[in-house]
Amino acid sequence: MIQDLNSKRIAKNTLLLYFRMLIIMVVSLYTSRLVLKTLGVVDFGIYNVVGGIVMLFSFVNSAMAASTQRFLSFEMGKGDTEGLARVFSTGINIHVMFALVILFFAETVGLWFLNTQMVIPAARMATANWVYQFSILSIMTTVMTVPFNASIIARERMNAFAYISILEALLKLAVVFLLVYTGIDKLRLYAMLMFTVTLTVQAVYVWYCRSHFSESHYRFDPDKNLFREMLGFAGWNFFGAASGMAMNQGVNILLNLFFGPVVNAARAVAFQVQGAVNGFVFNFMTAVNPQIVKSYSSGERKYMLQLIFSASKFSFFLLYLITLPVLMETGLILKWWLGNVPADAEIFTRLSIIFMLTIALTYSINMASQATGNIKVFQIVEGSVLLLNLPVSYVLLRLGFPATSAFWVMIILSIAALFARLAVLRSILDFPVKDFILKVIVRVVVAALFSLAPVYLLFTRLQSLPEVLRFLIILGASCVAVVVSFWIFGLNAGERGMVKDKATEIVRKLKK
Repeated sequence: MIQDLNSKRIAKNTLLLYFRMLIIMVVSLYTSRLVLKTLGVVDFGIYNVVGGIVMLFSFVNSAMAASTQRFLSFEMGKGDTEGLARVFSTGINIHVMFALVILFFAETVGLWFLNTQMVIPAARMATANWVYQFSILSIMTTVMTVPFNASIIARERMNAFAYISILEALLKLAVVFLLVYTGIDKLRLYAMLMFTVTLTVQAVYVWYCRSHFSESHYRFDPDKNLFREMLGFAGWNFFGAASGMAMNQGVNILLNLFFGPVVNAARAVAFQVQGAVNGFVFNFMTAVNPQIVKSYSSGERKYMLQLIFSASKFSFFLLYLITLPVLMETGLILKWWLGNVPADAEIFTRLSIIFMLTIALTYSINMASQATGNIKVFQIVEGSVLLLNLPVSYVLLRLGFPATSAFWVMIILSIAALFARLAVLRSILDFPVKDFILKVIVRVVVAALFSLAPVYLLFTRLQSLPEVLRFLIILGASCVAVVVSFWIFGLNAGERGMVKDKATEIVRKLKK
């Protein structure tokens, strides 16, 4: 009965987060078009690569966010209200400390790198520094308020999370309209207004948590043992988060060093599309992750493994359902979206989507490791594989290989990292790796190939049709092929039954 309620909660929260994501995606794609048009290719590339330097420091935030959310969910699984309050206050202490660490390194090493190593036109260097400072302020604001965001997710209040995120998207839309109708330096104004949006949104998160959650009131009552435990947990997360950031923003900086800001503009477009489609998986896993941790802390191992297996398959399915028509019609979609498409944006976008598909199966595996608290070996192995991306990509670019080679390195290493994660998880959780490979990886690969073949064949035969008609046919054919293929080859009997029950429930509610 409890597991049924948990499944219904996951489904409800997923729908709320998808509602949030659809609005955010539409707004984000529309604003990206306007920002690119308003700033121009060079300034658009400068904003993304300069912000990328600061994002390199924000992997500290990612590590701590995962740590705080895990500890909050764990205490909720145990039903320890007092422990929950201690975790929250300790999280605040740690995040303030890390915000100061980010400030120190950003204003020393980061500032030196920006002004001496980056390929930026001399006439725009002062503006680039302006963008950099506001990016630092944005990151520090976000870091210090992470425990509040983590509280909302751990308590599975996805309605609040969704509404506040929609507010953020609408504020960003307002920023773009202000940008269009102003006469001052648009890049400087954009950086300042984006910081204002960040500050406003984080203030709303703080207000909501303090109004609804008793543990979200900070108290200075240092718990040294808990501080060391959370800090140690975050320390190993730090390594994994750093490797992930190196694969994304690190590559962006390498592309700047070898090819300049125009290529960064193409990378930024691909990154926008990657972020938009990845939102489908992120929202689903945001709804599932607290349940994985809570089921582990309450000793429900069988249910936890069931969640991990099913979540991995549905993560890949949701992403593939969205990306297959995008992979087929990348050039057409970018032309409709941007009008003036930066060179290389089409191939960068396709490779970014393939990269996202290779890591779609890893989200629930990562959370399984987080739930145990025994993440040292997991993060060392995962991070070591992923960190190979920078040196390998640098060598290839230095030898004269094209910019796309960096993306192929990301894809290959992400596949290697998947199997490395599984090997480690077997040792720390007695994870059934063979079952995961046969029941998850093999199933989704077979389903993906069976749906790809007819859609690609159809795509090659429809090139003479008008663009809109061809796109609509490909979109419909992709949806049908993916759904049918995953229903037959991807899901087991229990998962099909769960989908039928949920669909029946939705139809019944709509009829009322």
